[in-house]
Amino acid sequence: MRRRRRRRSADGGTPLERTVVPSFGGSLTGAAACVRASFAILAVMADSPTRSQKLAAPRGTADILPDEAPYWRYVRDTAERVCGLFGYKRIDTPIFEDAGVYLRTAGEGTDVLDKEMYVFEDRGENVLALRPEGTAGVVRAYLQHGMASLQQPVRLFYVAPNFRYDRPQAGRYRQHTQFGIEAIGDPHPLVDAEVIQLVTAFFSELGLRDYTLKVNTIGDSVCRPAYIEALRAYYRPRLDDVCADCRQRFETNPMRLLDCKEQRCQPLIADAPKLIDHLCDDCRQHFEALLGYLGAASIAYVVDPGVVRGLDYYTRTVWECHPAVEGAQSSLLSGGRYDGLAELLGGPRTPGIGFGSGFERLIINLKRADVTIPDDEPLALYIAHLTEGAGAVALRIAAAARASGKAAMVGPGGRSLKSQMKHADSRGARYVAILGKDELAAGEVTLRNLSDHGERRIAIADVADALA
Repeated sequence: MRRRRRRRSADGGTPLERTVVPSFGGSLTGAAACVRASFAILAVMADSPTRSQKLAAPRGTADILPDEAPYWRYVRDTAERVCGLFGYKRIDTPIFEDAGVYLRTAGEGTDVLDKEMYVFEDRGENVLALRPEGTAGVVRAYLQHGMASLQQPVRLFYVAPNFRYDRPQAGRYRQHTQFGIEAIGDPHPLVDAEVIQLVTAFFSELGLRDYTLKVNTIGDSVCRPAYIEALRAYYRPRLDDVCADCRQRFETNPMRLLDCKEQRCQPLIADAPKLIDHLCDDCRQHFEALLGYLGAASIAYVVDPGVVRGLDYYTRTVWECHPAVEGAQSSLLSGGRYDGLAELLGGPRTPGIGFGSGFERLIINLKRADVTIPDDEPLALYIAHLTEGAGAVALRIAAAARASGKAAMVGPGGRSLKSQMKHADSRGARYVAILGKDELAAGEVTLRNLSDHGERRIAIADVADALA
C-alpha cells in the first residue's frame, strides 16, 4: 500500500506520529535497537521535571464513573433488546483493521480520511487504523466469512468504541461508543423502511420522543455525476464566499459542501441545487416507495435535501434524527444505504443499509429529557463483623446470599459497629447482619432492617432466606 503523506496537526504532530509503534524490521539487531530506544524514552521520562505531575485521561476521552454507568447499561440493554425483537444478531469486529478497509471506503475529501483517522505501523510494518466507524469493518467481515451464502439480508448489530481525531465537543469525543446495525444483502426499499422503524422503536423504548426524523435520497452512480456537475456550476462563482474547507471540498468531494456546519456557508447551502430534482427513474421510484412505507407504518418524517453523508460509499436513502434542542453536533443518529461498499472492499456488488448512534449524545438527551433510568440492583445485605473469627463467617453468609440471587457485601475489617452501620447506610443496604462475639458463639446473627430499624436474632443458616 502506498503510504499517504502525513499531515501535521495544530497540536504538534500527526495521529500517525503520536501513535506509531517503532518497527524493528524483523531482525534481532533491529529488535535490540527498538528495545534500547524504548528504554531511552523511559529514562528521559524518569528524569523529566514533570514526572511528579498527575496523569489524566487523554484529551477527547472520558472515564465512565460508577454514577454514570447505569445510563450506559440502559442504552446498551435497550439496544440489544430492540435488535432482538427485529431479528438482529450481534457481531464484534477488531478494534483495529488494515488501514485499507477505511482508506478505500471513506472517499477523497472526507474528514475521516483527511483529518480524523488514527493510523499506525506495527512491528511487522503493517499499516493499521483504529476503527473510525463501524460499517466498513462489518461489511469486510460479511465478505471474509462468506455471509452471502446465508439468508439475505443478514441482520447484524454492534456496540463498539470508535476513534476519530477531532476537536472535542459536548457529545463528541475522540473515543466514542457507537450502537449500529447493518442489514446486508437486500436492495428493496421495504428494508430501508424497516430499519427506520427499528430506529423509532429504539427511541421509544429509551424514552426519547421529542425528535425529528429527516430523510433524503442522494441518488447513485447513475444520476449523481450529473448532479455533482450542477453543484460545481452553482458553487464555482461563489467560492470566495465559502469557508476554506468548502473550497477544498469543491475540488475533492462536492457533496460534502452540503454538509458544512460553518455559518457563512448556510445561505449558499439553502439555495444550492437539490439532488432530488436530478434523480434517475430507479432512484426516484426507490425513494417514493420508501416514503410510502413510512407513511403506512405511521412514521413521521420530513424530507430534507440537506441530509447527506460524510462517507462516499452511501447511495440513495439517507436519514438523520435531530432532537428538538438543536446544535451543531445535535444529531442523535444517522444512517443510509451503501450498495457500493462491498465492491470497494474487493467483493461483489452487495446492497446494504444501516445506521450509527453515539452513546454519549443519547445520554445527554436522556438527561435533558429527564428520563428515569432503572436503578442498580439494591444491596440486600451488609454483614458487619465485630470480633475475631467473624470475618470468615461473614464471607460464608455473603456467599449464601449471593447464591440465592441477593446482592451482599462484607464490611471492612477492624471497624466499629457505628462505622460499619454508616457504611451500610451509604451503600443503600436493606439489611445488616451483625456478627458480634455473642452472635458468633450462638451460631446466629442480629438481622437489622434499615427501613424500619427492627431487628431479630436468627440462625446463620437462615439469613439468605430471611432477605425478603
